[in-house]
Amino acid sequence: MTAALPSQALAGPALIPVDIGHDVYAAVTDPRTAFWALVDKSRLAESLSDGPLLDAYRGQAEAFGRELHALRFELKPSGVYLNPTERCNLDCTYCYLPGSQRKTGQHMPVETLVASLGRLRDYFRSVMPEGRKPRAIFHGAEPLMNQAAVFAAISEFADDFAFGVQTNGTLLDDAAVEFLTSRNVSIGLSLDGPVAGITDATRRTWGGKSVHEKVLAAMAKLKGYGSWSVITTCTTENLPYLTSMVELFHANEVPTCMLNTLRCTLPGARGVKPADGEMAKAFFAALDRSHELYRETGRKLVVANFANILIGILAPTARRLMCDISPCGGGRAFFALAADGSLYPCSEFIGLPRFNGGSLLVDGGVEAALESEAFKTVTGRDVDKFSPCGDCAIRHFCGSPCPAEAHEMNGGMDKIGAFCDFYKEQVNYSLRLIADGKADDYLWDGWDEGTETVFNLAL
Repeated sequence: MTAALPSQALAGPALIPVDIGHDVYAAVTDPRTAFWALVDKSRLAESLSDGPLLDAYRGQAEAFGRELHALRFELKPSGVYLNPTERCNLDCTYCYLPGSQRKTGQHMPVETLVASLGRLRDYFRSVMPEGRKPRAIFHGAEPLMNQAAVFAAISEFADDFAFGVQTNGTLLDDAAVEFLTSRNVSIGLSLDGPVAGITDATRRTWGGKSVHEKVLAAMAKLKGYGSWSVITTCTTENLPYLTSMVELFHANEVPTCMLNTLRCTLPGARGVKPADGEMAKAFFAALDRSHELYRETGRKLVVANFANILIGILAPTARRLMCDISPCGGGRAFFALAADGSLYPCSEFIGLPRFNGGSLLVDGGVEAALESEAFKTVTGRDVDKFSPCGDCAIRHFCGSPCPAEAHEMNGGMDKIGAFCDFYKEQVNYSLRLIADGKADDYLWDGWDEGTETVFNLAL
C-alpha cells in the first residue's frame, strides 16, 4: 500500500500534554511523529509554547515523520510463522483457532513443507540484505504434533532460516530437546499458572487432563539454554497470580517471558477477558516484582511484551515485536503459512477464511498474497484515520492491537482492540520508568546496540 508522508510544513509541530501519573514529570508528545519529552510539571505550560523544546523539536520533526512513515509503510517481510498442522492436543479456552481444526484438522505433508520453505527462501532472498537470515517460527496449533515434518524442514534449511518453535511443551521429550537445542532453535513454551489448578482452568487436554507438570518438566530440560521463553496468557482465572508466575519463572531461570493479553478474536477468549483496570493492576505488580528480583539477584527476567512497548517509546525502529504499531506487522513484517498451504497476514487470522491470501505453491506465492485484498484489509488499518485512536496522544506507542480481534470482536478494522485503556496505562508506566532512570532494568542487556541518539535536550 502507499500512504502520504505527514506534512509538517502544513500545520507545523504541535505538542500535546500527557499526565503519566508521576510526582514530578508530565509528558508532551506529537503523536504524528511519535515524538515525546518529559518535562517538569511546573514548566508544562512553558514547554507547550514557543521556547527551547519546541524550537529544538521543530528542527527534527520532518526527519522523525519520515522515520515513522518508513516503519509503518515501507517495511518488507523478514519473517514467517509456519503452521505445519491444524491439530493440537490441548483444548485451551481462549485459543484463536477453531476447535474443529484443532481436533480433527490436517497435517502438512513433509514434502509440501519442504517445498514451501524452498519457495519462501527464494522470496526472502529477493527482499532481504545478503547474509541476513529470515525468521521462521513453527507455530500453533501444536507444531510438534507433526514433528517429523518440522524436524525434516529444520534439517534441510538450517543454513537459510533462523528457526524457532512455539510449543505447549507437552511433546518436548529429551530427543526433541536435543535436536532443537543442538541446532540453536529458539523454543517458546506456554504456562498459565504457578500451580496445576490455575493452569488447568484454561489449558488442558481434550479429555480434561492437566498438562502443568509436563510443562514444568520441559522448563527443567531447557534450564541453561540461551534461547527459550515462556508465555503466560493473562485471563480472569490467573490474573491474581501473575506475581507468582514471575517468581516461578525467575526461580527456574527463564531468560524471557511474556505476560500476554488475550487475543479476543474468537468468543471463547472473551469469556475470560479481564477488565482493563484489573489487568493493569496485576500486570504492573508482576513487573514490579520482576524488578525486585533483579535487584536482589542481579539476574533479569525480561517481560518481552512490555519491553517491546518500552523500546517502542525509547527507539521506535528498534522494537522486536510488531503488534504495537499501526499498521501492525501482519502482512508487512511477517506473514503466516497455514497447514493447507495458504498464506495469511498473521496466524491470528487462520480460521477466518476471508483473510486467506492464496496458496503459496499454487496461486502466485508471497508476492500475490501481499497484494491481495485479504492482506490489504489488514495492512491498510491506520489508527490515524479512525476514532478514538486518531485523536490519541500515544497511538503510535500502542497501535490499537490487534486487527483480528478488532475486526471480529468490535466489528471492523476501524475499531479499537480489546485492551485500549490497558495499553494507555502501559505507556504511562513506561514513561514513569524512564523518568526515574529505571528503563534499562526492564530491557535486554545490549538492547540499544546499533541505535543512535538523535534528540537529547536538557532544560
